[in-house]
Amino acid sequence: MRITAHTLRRFAAHLSAQEKSPATVEKYRREAARFSGWLAGRAVSRALAAVYKTELAAVRSPAGVNGAVAGLNALFAFLGLEECRLRALRVQRRSFRDESRELSRREYGRLLAAARARPDRRLLLVLETICATGIRVGELRFFTAEALRAGRVEVSSKGRSRTVLLPRPLQRLLLQYARSRRIHTGPVFVTRGGRPLDRSNLWREMKSLCAAAGVAETKVFPHSLRHLFARTYYALEKDLARLADILGHASVDTTRIYTMESGQTHRRQLERLRLVL
Repeated sequence: MRITAHTLRRFAAHLSAQEKSPATVEKYRREAARFSGWLAGRAVSRALAAVYKTELAAVRSPAGVNGAVAGLNALFAFLGLEECRLRALRVQRRSFRDESRELSRREYGRLLAAARARPDRRLLLVLETICATGIRVGELRFFTAEALRAGRVEVSSKGRSRTVLLPRPLQRLLLQYARSRRIHTGPVFVTRGGRPLDRSNLWREMKSLCAAAGVAETKVFPHSLRHLFARTYYALEKDLARLADILGHASVDTTRIYTMESGQTHRRQLERLRLVL
């Protein structure tokens, strides 16, 4: 069996029919297309899939390889080629987070200040909305004028539904913004063309704040705000199960990744053991 452009279109449609998120559909389609390009017209086989995985491991991080494996396994299942399924790389769980990619509360404040200096308040309110509620960027479309008036947002994502409660200060700001834009129904955060704001739009806008805010670009992306929410909530409440519910995680193991301590904190804990005599 060979992978064609038609195969890739059918694969993407299949993923959408399975109610995968748009980001997942695009990621898996992209990984399938890369594999197809690497095959260069050859038929899919277990041996070639294994070689491709080995070559990926030489140029990608373990997490990157496993992301590709997930996409390819979805493709193989779609094609009925279960014998081609690949095993994910075994990755030992880290005991502390990489601070070089984590946004601090102080840096978040500088980003807000840079966004506040702009005439359009949309980016400022988007940043505050994600960071104050912990939502995924793809869930912004559920923030409608009707939801703002109710003070609660019903979110459906990754096959699960949950209710996101709006902190009253955020609700007031968003209602004021909606009124100023004459948005009385439907999504509040939209592009100039009226379409809901998506990941790529927001990613570019956030990156444009980095220079003025003095924050490294490696730390500035929508999901870093979700991580900051999780760390701040856990530091205050120490309730991992409740945090998992708020974030919409199916497993608290995923939530633990969000609440890891920094490398500096981990180092101080080791030094307090005083075992170097």
